[in-house]
Amino acid sequence: MPDHAPPAVPARVLPKLTEQNRAFWTGGADGQLLIARCTKCAMWVHPPASDCPECSGALVAQPVSGQATVFSYTVNQQPFNPAVPVPYVVAIVELVEQADLRIATNIVDCDPDSVRVGLPVEVRFERQDAGDDAVYVPVFAPR
Repeated sequence: MPDHAPPAVPARVLPKLTEQNRAFWTGGADGQLLIARCTKCAMWVHPPASDCPECSGALVAQPVSGQATVFSYTVNQQPFNPAVPVPYVVAIVELVEQADLRIATNIVDCDPDSVRVGLPVEVRFERQDAGDDAVYVPVFAPR
């Protein structure tokens, strides 16, 4: 799938790419949310780690559906970063692939007052240029 994600506005504080997290932060180039999965016990692991916390098996990044529900959230009204307009929603979403498989993210493309626990959401990506690399920040929107 070609890279069609537009550059995001506003700029974000971007992660340092490592061997462990590169797939998660760059999978959006192909429209895929990549999460580490154990080759031994099949447990999904996030945030990325060096090995499975359950069985010490090797982890391999694999695509997930990108479907989730809002587990918890807050609506920020304070302009902590002047480049980020308020209000904005910071949330923990739980992916449908596994109970307790959660990601910290932003909820986008909706009125902050419409966000609620249990809201079905799906992944989208915001492209950010980070030096020679592009990072694709997974954000979620109502489905």
